[in-house]
Amino acid sequence: MTKPPIRIVITGPESSGKSTLTEHLATHYKTLWVAEYAREYIENLDREYNYNDILQIAKGQIARENELATKTDKFLFCDTGLIVPKIWCDVKFGKCHPWIQDIIKTHHYDLYLLCKPDIPWQADPQRENPNDRDVLFEHYLDELKTRNLLYFIVEGKEGKRLCNSIQYIEDIFRM
Repeated sequence: MTKPPIRIVITGPESSGKSTLTEHLATHYKTLWVAEYAREYIENLDREYNYNDILQIAKGQIARENELATKTDKFLFCDTGLIVPKIWCDVKFGKCHPWIQDIIKTHHYDLYLLCKPDIPWQADPQRENPNDRDVLFEHYLDELKTRNLLYFIVEGKEGKRLCNSIQYIEDIFRM
């Protein structure tokens, strides 16, 4: 039986470099990464998303993570994780699904990399918050601190983000 992978989640506000960093880290460590399920889910809707869709997105994200976790015993890099749908619910709808609240308490990540929104906004039909990324970043930071989770803030241009993330990972996991 293989050991479970070390799960590292890349989180933060929209257009803060999460997907790029996730993919680059997986490439660097020659391992798997979990894409942001919300993109696929929303793209396939024929209507505006709603509160209940965020619950389905969270469940889909976890299902994808759990599936890929069986295929590697190295690192598993996860684009977004569960804090994203929690904050998304809180900010957009003023409430969060109890299932999301509960699963955050039990679904374990070994490390969070919080992407600072200090790179240019890139418009995209699924993005909604070009003007309040710094406010949203503070929500993420507060959530990580309140839950006493292990995290590092990742900032700067793409190359610097990747180098700093690799250094954090190697320091934490003594590589």
